[in-house]
Amino acid sequence: MSCRKLSRFLKRGIAIAGFLWQNRKKGFAVKHPLSLYMIVTLSALGGLLFGYDTGVISGAILFIRHDFNLSSSQVEIVISSVLLGAIVGSACAGFLSDQLGRWRLLFFTACLFTIASVASAFAPQFSWLAISRIFIGIALGISSAIVPLYISEISPAPIRGRLVSLNQLAITIGILVSYCVDYAFAYSENWRWMIGLGAFPSFIFGIGMLFLPESPRWLIKKGLETEAKRILHILHGKKEAEREIQEIRQVSAGSNTNAFVFTPWVKRMLVVGIGLAIFQQATGINTIIYYAPIIFELAGFKSAVGAVFATSIIGAVNLIATLFALKLLDTLGRRILLLIGLAGMIFSLFALGLASSIPHVSEMLGEITLACLIVYVCSFAISLGPIFWLLISEIYPLEIRGKAMSIATITNWLTNFIVAFTFLTLIHSLGQARTFWLYGLISIVAWFFCYFLVPETKIKHWKKSKCRKSSSNKRFTLLCE
Repeated sequence: MSCRKLSRFLKRGIAIAGFLWQNRKKGFAVKHPLSLYMIVTLSALGGLLFGYDTGVISGAILFIRHDFNLSSSQVEIVISSVLLGAIVGSACAGFLSDQLGRWRLLFFTACLFTIASVASAFAPQFSWLAISRIFIGIALGISSAIVPLYISEISPAPIRGRLVSLNQLAITIGILVSYCVDYAFAYSENWRWMIGLGAFPSFIFGIGMLFLPESPRWLIKKGLETEAKRILHILHGKKEAEREIQEIRQVSAGSNTNAFVFTPWVKRMLVVGIGLAIFQQATGINTIIYYAPIIFELAGFKSAVGAVFATSIIGAVNLIATLFALKLLDTLGRRILLLIGLAGMIFSLFALGLASSIPHVSEMLGEITLACLIVYVCSFAISLGPIFWLLISEIYPLEIRGKAMSIATITNWLTNFIVAFTFLTLIHSLGQARTFWLYGLISIVAWFFCYFLVPETKIKHWKKSKCRKSSSNKRFTLLCE
């Protein structure tokens, strides 16, 4: 790109940003069709922060362990401390988002993540680092619940699945970026820069949030229908906006929250959300994300730099597979992708365990481990990775959406904490093979759970659905939108 073209591009970007800021209080009056995608992209930076912190610690911990002379238990504490904070953050997210709104809460998380990342980078000792990472976790816990909710509530139904899944894409981009940062600083063993650079995307996220509108559904819930109409007219067009407003009114008038929670289909959806939250983590994905360099060292990689490089390959594969999944979510549907992806995860986990248990393959164990992890990550990236976050933004009614998503997110982080905190212990007590077989057995249970309980939510509008005859099914499809 020439300097002249780059200058023109930057000037245009600055002009658009200024226009957005001037018109924000007037209903975010931007008539360009890209405005929706700009909003989704900026809000998905919250997912990028999630991915960056999830991935960066995998490389950094190799050098933190050396600098602070950490035991295996202390390594688990450093990695899982962020998950403790995330449990707290996600526990508060539903209530705070219903009271304060999605926009304010996301801006707060950006500020908190920036401060906590800088504090972690300057940590002089183990305890300081662990405490700083707890505050990072609080920010991540909030954003992991609210970002997909916010994107879902501003997106038109025909492309909602694709747009919500951009959050998962941002997570995978964050993971890949963090792996590349780890590799860049691996030669100098400078883990402080690895962690501290997380403050940069969070700062951009905070600035970006200043230009974004509040969720129209939250505004209507608070009685601010005029403002919600202006935003929906811009993002969806006048005809679609009127339909959405009417739909939200019908949902809000349908029943009170307390009575609604105890209806059979809502209880079933709560079980589905909690079950998916557990299985997304219990199948072992974040043992790979957090501990990949350590796994590669155990598989025979001779240097930390080589292990970090192999981890970067996993991050790139994760991103490519997630991009592929985005094209399939609104065509094949959520449920079939879940079943296909889980089958691939089962195969790769049992193959990985088998390779680890056979002595005469030890010379090729590194290559086999890399191949199995590539299959595993690809399978996860087209299934539980994006679909969990998408489904929990679709299956709950507006009356309880914030709280229900918060419950699912708390469960997800709690399971994540248990898995991360026990992985090295399992490796030492059970061995590599049995540990991976354990995750494979959990994946089998997850497959049957999805087969029997998880509904398809691909249908775009309940009035167009001829196949759902009962009022309860119509109600369910309506609320998925």
